[in-house]
Amino acid sequence: MRRPRAADLRLICDRSERITMPNFKNSRMAEDIKREMTAILRELKDPRIDKMLTIVRTDLSGDMSSCKIYVSSFEGMEKTKESVKGLKSAEGFIRRELFHRLKMRKSPELTFVADNSIERSAEISRKLGELGVGGED
Repeated sequence: MRRPRAADLRLICDRSERITMPNFKNSRMAEDIKREMTAILRELKDPRIDKMLTIVRTDLSGDMSSCKIYVSSFEGMEKTKESVKGLKSAEGFIRRELFHRLKMRKSPELTFVADNSIERSAEISRKLGELGVGGED
């Protein structure tokens, strides 16, 4: 078995850099979309969209052509689903705003998903409070 040459090692390093760089860019863009979406939500005037709506996470595809945005509301799953309907009707406006604010080449297709994580965490917190496990003494 021959010993790897420096050229072989450079090739391996170059490949690994190419693999990790798009992932870094992708995760950074997903965080930027999440930050800007939070600001855009506060500007929307649709009565169906809850004022206490929170963006839980964003999943951006590898080619940045589509983005799933998970939203949750303190007021429960029904209000979250109603808010998703309002967000779907305002999708064109939201895409245009994201495009201009983030200076993107192409605005991703947005998919809004209702998530009940905030409701679930509030329920867990309430149950822990009943058991007396909370941090307050």
